[in-house]
Amino acid sequence: MPTNTTTKWKALADATVRRLQANSYPGRGIVIGLTPDATRYVQVYWIMGRSENSRNRVFIPEANGFLRTEARDPAKLTDPSLIIYYPLRHEGGAHIVTNGDQTDTIWDAIQEGGTFEQALAKRTYEPDPPNFTPRISGIVDLNDAQNAYKLSILKSNENDESQTKRQYFHYEQAIAGYGHFISTYVGDGNPLPSFAGEPQVAPLFDDEEETARFYWNLLNDDNKISLLVKTIRIADGETKLTVVNRPAEGGA
Repeated sequence: MPTNTTTKWKALADATVRRLQANSYPGRGIVIGLTPDATRYVQVYWIMGRSENSRNRVFIPEANGFLRTEARDPAKLTDPSLIIYYPLRHEGGAHIVTNGDQTDTIWDAIQEGGTFEQALAKRTYEPDPPNFTPRISGIVDLNDAQNAYKLSILKSNENDESQTKRQYFHYEQAIAGYGHFISTYVGDGNPLPSFAGEPQVAPLFDDEEETARFYWNLLNDDNKISLLVKTIRIADGETKLTVVNRPAEGGA
C-alpha cells in the first residue's frame, strides 16, 4: 500500500503533467530530481520556439559531456544572441543546466571557487522586450553536502525593466521518482507571461530514454524543438545523456 507521502507526491506530479499537457507554450523548461531507484540525479531541459529563428535549432552533444545549441540551417539564423549557447556544462562534481549563456557565468564562477548564487547575482532576465524572458538555471553538485540540487529564476518584476526578481530554491533532500519543474512561461500570450510561483513536482523514471519520451510527448507538437535528459550517478559521478531533436521540416 502506498504511504500518504507517496500519494501526495504522485498527486502533485499528476497535476503538473496535466498543466503541461494543456499548455501550448511553456517555453524552455527544466526538471531536476532523482530516479525512482535513488541512484541517479536527473536533469531534463527542453526548448520550444514560435519564430523561424527560434525553431532553427538543434542540441549538439560534445565529447567532453557539454552540450550546445546550434543552428540547423545557418543560412536562416538571424539573431544568435539568445538562442545559441551551452545549456549543459560541468565542473568537478557540479553539473549545470540553464536556458542561456548564464551557464558559462556559473561555470566560470565555480572554476574560480565561487557559487551558483554569486554567479547569478551578476545576471538578470533576458533583454528581449516585451517578454523579458526569465533566465532559469539549475545545478546538481555532488560535493554539496547540504543540497541535493538548486533551481533559480531571474525575471522582471511584472515586466518592469528596472527591477529583477531573483528567486532561489534549495532542495536539501531529493524525492525518489520525482523532481521539480520550472519554465520560462506559464502559457502563450503577448507579452508572454513569466513563470510564477514555486517549482512544481514532476515525475521521473529509472530509464532516461523513458523520461525523454515522456516529456517530449507532453510538449506541444507545433512548438517543441529539442529536449535532453542527463543522469548523474551518485556513487561515482558517471553521466549519461539522451537527446531528442525535432526532425527537419519535411523529414520523418
